[in-house]
Order: sequence, then C-alpha cells, then structure tokens
Amino acid sequence: MGERIGFVGLGIMGKPMVRNLVKDGWEVVVHNRSRGAVDELSGESNNVIPAGSPREVADQVSMVVTMLPDSPDVEDVVFGENGLLEGMNQGDLLVDMSTIAPATSISVNEALSERGASALDAPVSGGDKGAIAGTLSIMVGGTEADFKRAHPMFEVVGQTIVHCGEAGAGQIVKACNQVVVAIAYEAVSEALVLGSKAGVDPEKIIQVLNGGLAQTKVLEMRGPTMIEHNFDPGFRINLHRKDLGIAMSTGKENNVPLPVTSIVSQMYEQLVANGHGDLDHSAMLKVLEAAANHEVSKH
Repeated sequence: MGERIGFVGLGIMGKPMVRNLVKDGWEVVVHNRSRGAVDELSGESNNVIPAGSPREVADQVSMVVTMLPDSPDVEDVVFGENGLLEGMNQGDLLVDMSTIAPATSISVNEALSERGASALDAPVSGGDKGAIAGTLSIMVGGTEADFKRAHPMFEVVGQTIVHCGEAGAGQIVKACNQVVVAIAYEAVSEALVLGSKAGVDPEKIIQVLNGGLAQTKVLEMRGPTMIEHNFDPGFRINLHRKDLGIAMSTGKENNVPLPVTSIVSQMYEQLVANGHGDLDHSAMLKVLEAAANHEVSKH
C-alpha cells in the first residue's frame, strides 16, 4: 500500500502513470492544466483526488511528481502563482519526471532547498507503451536519500531505475538517450526506404534486422507501425525536437560536437515545418520517403 502522493501533468505519459499508482494502492492528488483528464481519472477511482492548482496539490502531500512537456511548463508549475513552491516546505520532495534542460532542474532543486525541501530530476524513456505497462526506464539525479525515498513510487511506474548522480544528472542521461533514439529512427527509416525501393518487402527487412546486430527497440516496437504509416503519437516529434535542442545545448556547454545529432535534429525541424509536429517521432520515415521519392509499402 503506497502513501498519498501528488501528481501534476496528466498527458500521454502522466495519465497511465497515475492509473498504475492507483492500481498499486496509492492515493493520488492530481492537477492538470485542462480539467478533462482530472475528471476522467477521478471518475475512475475514489483514490484520485482533484486539486485546483499545483499549490493545492503540494498542500496535501509530502511528495509531488510532475510530468510536463518542457522547461517553461516546469518553471510555471513550480514558480508561478499558486505554484508548487508556495506549498512545499521542510522535508517535502518534488520528483520531476519531465524531460527538461539540466540547468532548469538544478535551479528548481536550489529553490526548493532554500525552503528545506528537495527535488529529483527523474526523466523517463519508454514512451506511452512503457507508461501504460509500468516498464519505464527512469534516470535520476539528486541525493541518494531522496532517491531511496522515491524508489517505491519508481518501482510502480518503471522497471529500469538508475541513480545517475547529483541534480541534473538524470536530465543529462536523458539527453544521451534521446540522441540514440533519434539517430536510430533515422537509421531505420533509411534502411526501410532503401530496401523497399530496391524491391524487398519491408516486413522481411524488419524480420532479418531484428535477428542480428542491427536489432533495436525502435525497430522492434515501431518498425511494423512505420510500414503501416501509423504515426499516432506515443512521443510527438515536437517533443523530440525539443529534447534534441537540449542535447545540442548540453554538447555546446561541454565542448562535445554532436555532428549526426545536428543533422537528425534538422530533419525533425523539416517535419515540424511541414506541419507534422504532432505525429509520432517514427514519422522521421516521411523525410526519407520524400528524399527518395518512394513510399514504403508491403510488397
């Protein structure tokens, strides 16, 4: 039986995470910018308690989870009017599971420390499927004590849970993760377009690649939906584009060139410019199809 916990941000990721916590016996005080998701979850269970603002969440719990789209959203929820900072006091813990700039995570942690509270940056990988299944990979920055305190909650929503270092370390590892995922999507797209245009059934390509060194989660989970041109978002292009911006900035700050990431980042910019920002990031395939003047299809 879990404790009472707060949760702010009930989007593609947040909503299934709350459902998993409730299923595990936790009471969850929830807030979301738009009310629909709050009403939906509170209608499903008496263990979901609606709150009118982030502060109202913080007033009722000692640990709050946030799952928000970007750094400005986290800053608004924490520092804004009726924000979490106003309701968090000595001993309270914020677990921010959003993917944001490492510098923002550090500034949030510093602001909470001044009130005797603390924060973990705990971004996740695994997309909506991982959130629904409770199998997310969680990379955590912050103190060992806070990591241990949040661990029972992490175990409900995730499977691979790693303490990466001090504040900001979780976000740095997430940036590394997003580099690999983006480049994998580009590589899979190149392979599918090349093989398909040369006359091979793309389903056969996936079957073979999944059995050898080229096997990736991207290919395994999204290869079949890419062939079907099913780009319903598990993770939107707009968000991956934002994450690659964080990776590029982190590279610049640390004097690390990221040449291929830079190219793939521009390909996502192209998709956004063409109005595809709300599609799944596997829609990278569209860029390669346009370049080759060939649409991948089952033979």
